[in-house]
Amino acid sequence: MGNNFLYFEGYFAILFHHLTSMSKSQPTSAPLDHFDLAILRILQENNYTPQRSIAESVNLSAAAVHRRIKRMEENGTIQSQVAVVDPIKVAIPITIMVEVEMENDKIELVRKAKQKFCSIPEIQQCYYVTGEVDFILIINVANMTAYEALTTRLFFDNPDIKRFRTFVTLDRVKVGLSLPI
Repeated sequence: MGNNFLYFEGYFAILFHHLTSMSKSQPTSAPLDHFDLAILRILQENNYTPQRSIAESVNLSAAAVHRRIKRMEENGTIQSQVAVVDPIKVAIPITIMVEVEMENDKIELVRKAKQKFCSIPEIQQCYYVTGEVDFILIINVANMTAYEALTTRLFFDNPDIKRFRTFVTLDRVKVGLSLPI
């Protein structure tokens, strides 16, 4: 009973730290109105849409659309302007999902793992999660030899990693970057 209590106490301390740090890192800004959401829907579909076309679609002036986009970029609502690349066409066809369990739940260990995972270009997405594992990673590699080398570097040579489990995808059925706003 005592060990379970310590585990849950540590788990909730980490969860509380994560939730409170999330709220601190989010810039405060005016809530999005229906114009902002309409602009975002258009930009999510095609980021090259000219601002004057967006303005016509949402019934605002081009200058107003420009100001709103700039505000949403500055407050972090719009995080970046990117091109979505087909991994097969650039010879990085293998997508792998990896569950990672840390040796323990110490906050410094989790912080160190987050920094390491963010520094690896093959890791496309990294989620710190609740449940049986600590992280879920989405990784893209050219071949299984590259993945094996990555696992050696990231997991086998790392005493902070208790275990990891790999899921190799057979088919990319849906990959979405647009939020349903």
